[in-house]
Amino acid sequence: MRRRTFWLTAAVVVLLGLAGLAGADTIRVVDEGGRVNVVINESSAMLYKYGGAPYKPYVEQLWSPGGAAILLDAPPDHLHHHALMYAVTVDGVNFWEEATAPGRQKHVAMQDVRGRADDRGARAEFGEVLDWVDPGSGRALLQERREIRLYRSVRGGATALEWKTTLSLPEGKASAVLSGAHYHGLGLRFVRSMDKDGRFFNADGTEGTVFRGSERLVKSRWCAYMAAADGREVTVAMFDDPNNPRHPAMWFVIDDPFAYMSATLNLHVEPLTVQAERPLSLRYGVMVWDGRTPEERIERAYQRWVGRRAASPG
Repeated sequence: MRRRTFWLTAAVVVLLGLAGLAGADTIRVVDEGGRVNVVINESSAMLYKYGGAPYKPYVEQLWSPGGAAILLDAPPDHLHHHALMYAVTVDGVNFWEEATAPGRQKHVAMQDVRGRADDRGARAEFGEVLDWVDPGSGRALLQERREIRLYRSVRGGATALEWKTTLSLPEGKASAVLSGAHYHGLGLRFVRSMDKDGRFFNADGTEGTVFRGSERLVKSRWCAYMAAADGREVTVAMFDDPNNPRHPAMWFVIDDPFAYMSATLNLHVEPLTVQAERPLSLRYGVMVWDGRTPEERIERAYQRWVGRRAASPG
């Protein structure tokens, strides 16, 4: 895997905007040497943590256009719930739970940290290289190229995040088997205030099947959750790309005793093998609206996102 560090300094600031252009956004993308902080129109939009995270980098916080924070990191009931994170089990090594001999997603390099703003909106993006390390041998089981993009249109609307992961094998390794629990995948833990009186729904309008207790599994191209974040109603939707394996995604949702949503590959039923000659690419979207957002609007946003498929940074 080619590895190239775009920024050499410990802290880099990208400041873009169109002064004097009515309706134009401004954006600051700040690499603080352990976090990437995105600020749009002087308001926080996203915080990504890659330094000081012993087991995995993740999106530490995501804000709606109106300023509602939706993510909860490492609550006492589940310390391994890191806001918005991606993890599975690889060759029997658990990269999700962190209690006993957990695998480690080791940060290697940040790449192409940048942002731009024009009369259509503001956008930030960066890439990250990671090694998925076996704690027993100290060797990498997988190598990952992760790409994060954040977008907000000048008309407001929603905060849109794209998460793309490409998993490949280190030199000399022929294959790796992905497996895990029914919630392993791209998981999102909501803030405490969203644990009560929320509602999950999806593109197909189905309830899915009960796995245990209040946990449900449902197949659909997107899944959404509507609840109040510190007194302000928000709608959060997660999208599954049609090019992802096993599309549509198997969504894990739970609303008691806490609210959680995860896009999974149904690995607890059918493990997936990554071959050296065929890296695995996954693309997911997360959108956050202020207020109650109807299914029709989410579907339109999903179709636009599917059609966009932005080019990789660099």
